[in-house]
Amino acid sequence: MHFDLTDQYRPRPSAIHRLDPRVKVVMAVLFILACSLVPVGAWPGFVGLLALVLAASAASRLGLAFALRRSYVALPFVLVAVPLLFTVPGEIVYSVPLLGWTVSAQGIERFLSVLLRSWIAIQAAILLTAVTPFPDLLWALGALRLPRTVVSTIGFMVRYLFVLSDEAARMLQARAARASRPAGEGRPPVLWQARVAGNMVGSLFLRALERSERVYAAMLARGYDGQMPSLTRHQLRPSDWAATALAILVLAGLLAATYRR
Repeated sequence: MHFDLTDQYRPRPSAIHRLDPRVKVVMAVLFILACSLVPVGAWPGFVGLLALVLAASAASRLGLAFALRRSYVALPFVLVAVPLLFTVPGEIVYSVPLLGWTVSAQGIERFLSVLLRSWIAIQAAILLTAVTPFPDLLWALGALRLPRTVVSTIGFMVRYLFVLSDEAARMLQARAARASRPAGEGRPPVLWQARVAGNMVGSLFLRALERSERVYAAMLARGYDGQMPSLTRHQLRPSDWAATALAILVLAGLLAATYRR
C-alpha cells in the first residue's frame, strides 16, 4: 500500500476522547454552525472561536497546534471566494492595472470572513476525526438518524479511497515505464498527455466500478443489510450531557456577544 488514508484517530487519555461519539459529533456540528453565523467582519468572534478550537486541541492532549498545522490543506478551496474581492461594491482601495478591476474594502472584509470561517471550521472537523475512531464516528452518524445510505457511502469512500489511490499509482508507474524517451528529447505534446490522462481516468473508473460490484456482491452473500454491524455499545453518561450543555452555553454566549457589538 503506497498511500495511508486510514483512520486519523489519535488515542490519548483525555476527557474529550472519552466523550460519547454522538456528543462529539453534535459539538462539532454546533461549532461549525456557530462559525457560519458569525457576522462578516466580527473579528473578536472569530478570535473567540479560534481560541475555543485551540483549547479543545490542548485539552485532548493532541498539542495546541495539532489541528492548526493540518488545516492549511483546506485553504486552496477558499479561492472560490476570491471573486468577492472584485464583485462586492464599496469603497475602492485598489484597482488592477490594465484590467480595470477594482477591489473594495467591503470585499476584502467579506473575503477574509469567509477565509476565517472555513479555516476555523475545518480545524473542528480535524479534531473530531482525531479524537473519535472512524467506526465510532459512523455509528454516531447512524445513531443521530443520518440516512443509512449516506453513512454507508461515507464509510466505503474512506475505506476504499487508499485502494483507488494505489491503483492510480500503479497506472502512473506503468505509463512511465511505457513512455520512456531518449535523453535530450523534450516532453510529449500537451494534447498527447491530456489524451493519456483521460484514458487513465476512464480506466480507473471502470476498475473502481467492477471492484465495487464484486465487493457489494460479497457483502450481500455475508448478510449485509445496508448497515455495518457494530459490537460497540455507547450510552450517554451525565458527563456527556454536561459537556453538551457547556458547549451550547459557550457557543450561544459567544454569538450573543458578537451580535451585541
